[in-house]
Amino acid sequence: MQYRNLGSTGTKVSTLCLGTMTFGEADENSFMHGVGSTEETSFQVMDRALEAGVNFWDTADVYGQDGLSERVIGNWFASRKRRDEVVLATKMRFRMGQGPNGTGASRRRIVRCVDDSLRRLQTDRIDLYQIHMQDIDVPEEEVVRALDDLVTAGKIVYAGCSNYAAYRLMDSLWKSRTTGRTAYATMQMQYSLAVRDIEREHVPIAVQEGVGILPWSPLAGGLLTGKYREGQAPPAGSRMEKWRARYDRFDQPRNWRIVEALVAVAEELEASPSAVALAWLLHKPGVTSVIFGARTLEQLEANLPAADLALTDAQVAALDAASAYDLGYPYEFMHQVQKAW
Repeated sequence: MQYRNLGSTGTKVSTLCLGTMTFGEADENSFMHGVGSTEETSFQVMDRALEAGVNFWDTADVYGQDGLSERVIGNWFASRKRRDEVVLATKMRFRMGQGPNGTGASRRRIVRCVDDSLRRLQTDRIDLYQIHMQDIDVPEEEVVRALDDLVTAGKIVYAGCSNYAAYRLMDSLWKSRTTGRTAYATMQMQYSLAVRDIEREHVPIAVQEGVGILPWSPLAGGLLTGKYREGQAPPAGSRMEKWRARYDRFDQPRNWRIVEALVAVAEELEASPSAVALAWLLHKPGVTSVIFGARTLEQLEANLPAADLALTDAQVAALDAASAYDLGYPYEFMHQVQKAW
């Protein structure tokens, strides 16, 4: 396992981050119903991940149902007594309660949500506390002050953001640093061979400002595992079979070109397509750790080799070419002049 600094902080995290969205069995009222792991299986995955050197885990209060993923992790901490070996990240922002204040990122709600997460996780602090999406109804100064106070109180160690627009991220960093308050150490964003949009604005910000990128959905909902092929129905029991609308959105010529290139590189390296897709991200500027989910031990084992998988420049270039996307204006204009991307 390889390790990198968490953004510009001094904390070391594994280049693979265990995503725990599927931990716990949600009931029929949850969108995660039928695609989660039992607590027993989740425990096995956490045991094996830590044994393999994956010391960075990510969750969120909304994962599962009523904080289900956090509760499963909390039960594991209570059972295994290995809390200090894990760099723990969680998130808040989306609805967890009734009424107008049951959602959002107000100071009032941030303070309440962090206490709720600490209780479910059965821990005294959260190593990385992330705002799950910007809240345009709340001034960023209010968010910055709340997070800074939580660091001072010892409830969180670092702050991060997720699903932020580039302008809002830069505004937050400016406000944090000019007032001497805690700035975002990381940004958790959708990033994969299939979805490269953050390369326009977010990646340059990350490199310039020392914000670590934590890609989520690095396998594009399973598209980049190699088990989905053009002209074939999703395999029985797969998530794409359950979420057919998502599969239909990925059923595009560009995506199948990516899959073909990915499978070709995987065959060259005698590795799985999913491991190659994760490794490609680890070769990208600004990336600290790639978040991958594992519902089973088999899925975990298939992804672990990505941490040590070295791609050649030619292989990275082939994957870049297959996944090329429309930069749009003014990025295409700038690229033609300076080749910035």
